[in-house]
Amino acid sequence: MDELPADEKRSRAPVRRRGREPGGPRAHRFKVSFNDAELAIIEAAADRENQALASWVGQASLAVATELVVPVSADAKVVLQELIRSRGQLRRVGNNLNQVAYALNAEGEVTNAQISAVLALVNETVRHVDEATLQVMRERRPRS
Repeated sequence: MDELPADEKRSRAPVRRRGREPGGPRAHRFKVSFNDAELAIIEAAADRENQALASWVGQASLAVATELVVPVSADAKVVLQELIRSRGQLRRVGNNLNQVAYALNAEGEVTNAQISAVLALVNETVRHVDEATLQVMRERRPRS
C-alpha cells in the first residue's frame, strides 16, 4: 500500500465513529449493497459529516426509522424554502397591518391606497403559502 506524503497525513481530520449506545454492544450486522454511483453519493455524505461510511449509514437509517429525520425530495426542499420565505413575508405584512391600525387609532388618517397596498400584499402572500402548502400535501406520503 502506498504511503501518503507526511503533509497529507497531517491535513486529514480523524474520522468520527458512531458512539456507543446504552442498549449494549451492536452485535447485529448485515450487508448493504450499492452500485458505483450510489456508493459515491453515500461516501460524499459521510465525508461531509466527517464520519466513517458504516457509521453514517447506521446513523442516517436510524434517524429515518425513528422519524427524527423525514426524507424530502429536492422539489420539496424548494417548496419548504418558499414556505419559510412566505412566513417571513407574512410577519412583515403583520407589521404593516399594525402600523395601519396604529395610524387609524392615533391620527385617524389612512388612505385607501395604503389599505389597498397592504391588502394586496396579504392576498399575494397567502396565495404563495397556499400553493406551497398544497404542494407539500401532494408529496406527503400517508403514514401506514
